[in-house]
Amino acid sequence: MKKFSAIAWIALTLVACSGSKPASAQAPANEKAPETFRVNFDTSRGLFVVEVTREQAPNGADRFYNLVKAHYFDGARFYRVVPNFMVQWGGAADPADSKKWDVPFQDDPVKASNERGTITFAASSQPNSRTTHMFINFADNARLDAMGFAPIGKVVSGMDNVDGIYSGDGENPDQGQIREEGNAYLTKAFPNLDYIKTARLAQ
Repeated sequence: MKKFSAIAWIALTLVACSGSKPASAQAPANEKAPETFRVNFDTSRGLFVVEVTREQAPNGADRFYNLVKAHYFDGARFYRVVPNFMVQWGGAADPADSKKWDVPFQDDPVKASNERGTITFAASSQPNSRTTHMFINFADNARLDAMGFAPIGKVVSGMDNVDGIYSGDGENPDQGQIREEGNAYLTKAFPNLDYIKTARLAQ
């Protein structure tokens, strides 16, 4: 249990280094998402599809919907991969995009459990700290429920490709450098990371 708690805390604090948005910066889009929608992820490891149910976590669903519409995830690396726990991404390929979207949004109550295949926004230890970083659960991580992690949906096909995402660099990539340098940092320091080619709303 102690080992799991330590890993969960790493996930909990993954957005803690986020900076504040300059007052002059344009706020990111905040269009209301459909009640259900699917997103096709084309990755270097293969395809997978996520289905989102807005009622589970409306604020998270809306942010995810707008990130996908903005093509924010295109080129993003899976920069933290912990076998039997989760795979995480959310820093943009272009650091300017990371900074534009580094705007926290309101927490959602947890209505679904962090079961295997569910997709969830990461957060810091502070309330209302979710921004762009997300993870997919490799295992049933119900302990995250009590920590306030609210799944927005789940992988409905291609979970075998999610399972195969490269894990050789573990938790070594630095989130602060990802935010400041984007893929210029990751492709040089961690060239084997799998990545998202495109993430698109299913038609």
